[in-house]
Amino acid sequence: MTLSTDPTSYIDPVGTAFLLLSVFLACAVEAVEALTIVLAVGITRGWRPALQGVAAGLLLLAVVVAALGPALTVLPLKALRLVVGGLLLTFGLQWIRKAILRASGYKDLRDEAAAYRRQIAAAEQATATKKPLVDDWYAFTLSFKGVTLEGLEVAFIALTFGANQHDIPLAALAAVAAVLVVAAAGAVLKAPLARVPENTMKFAVGVMLTGFGIFWGAEGAGADWPGGDAALPVVVAYVLAVATAATWLLRRRRAA
Repeated sequence: MTLSTDPTSYIDPVGTAFLLLSVFLACAVEAVEALTIVLAVGITRGWRPALQGVAAGLLLLAVVVAALGPALTVLPLKALRLVVGGLLLTFGLQWIRKAILRASGYKDLRDEAAAYRRQIAAAEQATATKKPLVDDWYAFTLSFKGVTLEGLEVAFIALTFGANQHDIPLAALAAVAAVLVVAAAGAVLKAPLARVPENTMKFAVGVMLTGFGIFWGAEGAGADWPGGDAALPVVVAYVLAVATAATWLLRRRRAA
């Protein structure tokens, strides 16, 4: 960590690396789920209303980021880390819980191919309603909801990581890169990305979010970690060990 006279302008290489990785993976997971919806709608109902819904959803997410980003960056460093830590713990623990339940067999793994077939069936049965500027309101709203609901969680993750590192543009860049990679893959394949190891990615992101949430939340509450930022990988490794052990125990319980 390199310090400057401004306490909010330091550069944390470890935090920056985890920022890029966490935001990219989190956004990629949600983008895969949104892609499944958009593909089903576009192929079944037409690409124009589907892409209009995508554009509207992305515009709303951009407004959310633009509105909340500056508000987070004006908070004092300790207050910011306390807020960010709490938010990351909320998201991280939810992702870990779902990933553990799926990996241990207590919850079905998400099947993008099956989800795609369900979306296709629903889209084929729905009636078309024309609205101003939109030829098919059903296709528009379904794409809009898919992009917005999947994107909001990622937007908050990008904002919290970016605000804490005082580099929201970098977090936004990681999110945009993930969306572009998934969108490009979908455009080439013209099929849902069923082979993407979504649960493994969710497990990894959940571990990182929880580790950062613990680390930054404790700092925001006034705690001093032994070794400073060097303790962060240890915290993440501890969360990984606990989550892995929980998965192993639940698998054994289910097998018994």
